[in-house]
Amino acid sequence: MSRLGTGLTSMTNGTAASPTDKPLIDRTTGARNVRRLLVLCGAVFFLAAFPALLGHTYGGKLLLAIFALLAIVGVVVVFAAALGLVSVAGQPGQGSIANDFLDTLDVGTLIVDRRGRIVYANTAYGRTVGASDPAEIRTIERLLSREREASEAIYRLANLARDNRSGQEEFRLPRSLADAGDPAPRWYRVSVRPLGTSPNGLHAWQIADVTAERDDQETFFQDLQHAIDYLDHAPAGFFAADAEGRIAYINATLADWLGVDLVSFRPYARAISEFAAGGDAALLSTSTGATDPDAVSVVDLDLVRQDGDRLPVRLLRKTGLLPDGAPGLSRTIVLQRNLDATGAGALDAAEVRFTRFFNSSPMAIAALGEDGRVLRANAAFARMFGQAAAGGLLSVGEAVRDDSRDALRQALLAAGRQEAGIPAVDVDLAGEPVRCARLYISATGEAGSGSGDTAILYGVDITDQRSLEEQFAKSQKMQAVGNLAGGIAHDFNNVLTIITASVDFLLLNHRSGDPSFQDLLLIKQSANRAASLVRQLLAYSRRQTMRPKMLNLTDVIADMHLLLKRISGDLVKLERHHARDLWPVMADIGQFEQVITNLVQNARDAMPDGGRIQISTRNVSDAEAARFGYAEMQGGDHVLVEVMDSGTGMPADVAERIFEPFFTTKEIGKGTGLGLSMVYGIVKQSGGFIFVDSKLGQGTTFRIFLPRHIPLELPVAKAEPSLSAEQAAAKADLSGTASILLVEDEDHVRAGNVRALKMRGYEVHEASSGVEALEVMEEIGGRIDLVVSDVVMPEMDGPTLLREMRAKRPDLKFIFVSGYAEDAFAKNLPEGEKFGFLAKPFSLRDLAIAVKDMLDE
Repeated sequence: MSRLGTGLTSMTNGTAASPTDKPLIDRTTGARNVRRLLVLCGAVFFLAAFPALLGHTYGGKLLLAIFALLAIVGVVVVFAAALGLVSVAGQPGQGSIANDFLDTLDVGTLIVDRRGRIVYANTAYGRTVGASDPAEIRTIERLLSREREASEAIYRLANLARDNRSGQEEFRLPRSLADAGDPAPRWYRVSVRPLGTSPNGLHAWQIADVTAERDDQETFFQDLQHAIDYLDHAPAGFFAADAEGRIAYINATLADWLGVDLVSFRPYARAISEFAAGGDAALLSTSTGATDPDAVSVVDLDLVRQDGDRLPVRLLRKTGLLPDGAPGLSRTIVLQRNLDATGAGALDAAEVRFTRFFNSSPMAIAALGEDGRVLRANAAFARMFGQAAAGGLLSVGEAVRDDSRDALRQALLAAGRQEAGIPAVDVDLAGEPVRCARLYISATGEAGSGSGDTAILYGVDITDQRSLEEQFAKSQKMQAVGNLAGGIAHDFNNVLTIITASVDFLLLNHRSGDPSFQDLLLIKQSANRAASLVRQLLAYSRRQTMRPKMLNLTDVIADMHLLLKRISGDLVKLERHHARDLWPVMADIGQFEQVITNLVQNARDAMPDGGRIQISTRNVSDAEAARFGYAEMQGGDHVLVEVMDSGTGMPADVAERIFEPFFTTKEIGKGTGLGLSMVYGIVKQSGGFIFVDSKLGQGTTFRIFLPRHIPLELPVAKAEPSLSAEQAAAKADLSGTASILLVEDEDHVRAGNVRALKMRGYEVHEASSGVEALEVMEEIGGRIDLVVSDVVMPEMDGPTLLREMRAKRPDLKFIFVSGYAEDAFAKNLPEGEKFGFLAKPFSLRDLAIAVKDMLDE
């Protein structure tokens, strides 16, 4: 404030203005009086001449009356002026407020008209330019236009005045305008502005001597530079940073310690956290005492130099507060700590080493007071519990969720009683996303010592561990259910095969007019329906037969549009959104169509009053797939298929079990609970992943990720030769005379298959196990054209039997019969082995076709 006051005083050039100062030039009053007089004379002349011009007889009388009235007014004014009742305008000290203001103004003011003639000049103008006689007063343009240092500035101001605009300039003259004998240089400030909006109006010029103000500014900057120089060369480091930690200023000492180039340094371009070692950056955000502007926080950590070396330091930080109470600019002193100290400094060196170990520990560590607030914490604790808890603004209990606070409070009370062996506590940390931690709390053993510490807390983040445990438990559960479903399906397939074969035999002996014919058809239809349920179980257990081929999912879903439209119904709006250039995938087209169909059916059932179903496809890169946050997802590029509905949604406990077999939320008789389990199995068997996101009242979204397939070479389509009439007739003929060895451990299944093949004319040999099949093969001298064998058998399974027989007869033809998928056992065979496959249950015609195709191959 002292410098500001001095600067304002300097504008008067050291001379105070007197309230009785007279202007050196003031032509405004005279001109105004002349104009008034002329107006008055004109009005009187008009009043006198107007009646006479009209030719009225009373015109002369009226003129005499007017002159008489003016005479009376003149006499009254003369007496009033003599008595002091009326003053004459223009007398000193009796002007308007505006005139008095200009006359006593400290700044030299000059008013000129459009021709450059001076209309007004106050006393301060004369003092500033060194002129006391009105005859010596010149305009600023004439006064300074020949001064080399001021001519350009005056020229610019004159141009602004001609354009009826305002402006201001400052310049330095080698001498004083007020005192020609003063050789000291002087600074002047000149300004111009128009009076009114007319381009031909008056302009006000002002000039002030601002030398003292410039001297104060120079002194201020010199003092500031001296302070900066002192701060730069102080033995301690210093930096100032904003609330985000961006460095606004760093002194030369700290810059030298860190290897920062001050020439290229830019304020707010780098953050102090960039220089923190490892996880110590979390300590820099800890706001101990942030609500107290006088509090100083102390932080011990390591800073990293540009060359990678560590620098142990102690930070003494004071944080300013903004008007709204938020943290503002912080100022920090950095003290370097010596690790090589000996003698008296050895204790400090040991403390530095302990601090380094303490801060770099991956386990969260904190010393707690009696109120559960942190007295000292490392960086891992700040990252785990947040800056507010690490800074002591919140207690540890406030940093965890409500359902975890009671167990933590009991552990802290036990530590306060100095108990030993306090059990670990698992808590859910506050905030989103939810993270889990396992806390180990121990008493300090220093109760009543005055140190303030009552407990030491150690914390380990177990979020990933718990997620993996839950994922593993879910996977184990799904695998166990899948194994159970697969085993049940295998046994059911054998039973259904017997039923189907028996019904086929009975239908051969009953015509459509037979009363039992319809009952037999009903039995066969029920067996086929049961076979469909078994296939769904096999799909869930990933043991069904898949015929994958390269697909473009956009084309597949587009071809299904009419079918999906019928399934969704009239009340539901079906939408499709497909990305361009979709990557190919490997999948069984029939199985994938079942997946989409089932998901659309479930979405329709979730919207009894109508709604919207949206099916979309797009490519998902490896990085984008990771952002979904699904722990089960593996790396790599995927094609995403989303089926979204605007239905009722599902609670979390239902969504967790939605893929389990026989789990359904529908009414009894309206669903088997196998639809989504089949979808899960098909997607998994295709090498993909399926997830569900659902909230009550907000709809459900199923996301299917199928791995991107990159073909090694473009497939070449081979034209299949058309069959002649004779070939087609031969293909329809399912009879034959070949020798077949049938291997099946189920007696009823084997008996039915033997009977069916013999009816077609084949010579059939049978065996109940692989060992018996080898014996039969040896007995008949190897005269076998085809082996039809079950896969799962006691003593010797089907793949082992294949290897044994082909060791002697490499060209022997083989058909495997199984209730499991072909892939379930094909991986146990040597690479390149060729064989046929027939899935259970099958009809007699299916068996005959498979045998005929293999023999004709």
